[in-house]
Amino acid sequence: VQLQASGGGLVQPGGSLRLSCTASGFSLSDYIIGWFRQAPGKEREGISCISSKDGDTYYADSVKGRFTISRDASKKTVYLEMNSLKPEDTAIYYCKTALYYSIRGCPPGFGSWGQGTQVTVSS
Repeated sequence: VQLQASGGGLVQPGGSLRLSCTASGFSLSDYIIGWFRQAPGKEREGISCISSKDGDTYYADSVKGRFTISRDASKKTVYLEMNSLKPEDTAIYYCKTALYYSIRGCPPGFGSWGQGTQVTVSS
């Protein structure tokens, strides 16, 4: 299962970005997909995920109300719309399949993380 995150970049505080997570060779609709990020010197954290069946979503407190996760089955893509970005959102963002969905978050599945996409929020 290979996923590729893209769409990162440099944005000013208060700005927006939309990240994309695309799959090759399989349908994303069958999987729980999570977005994770790792800032310099910090542990990787799960920030959002979307269930495979009902489209239920989870957001970490740090991004709740600012980030929106969505799925486009026809494009085999999961998006992370990020608004009101803050300098503390600066990190490498990864998408990955998750082991399960819960209202407390979705732990990442096994396997490699891929390269991720860099998001830098700075003036």
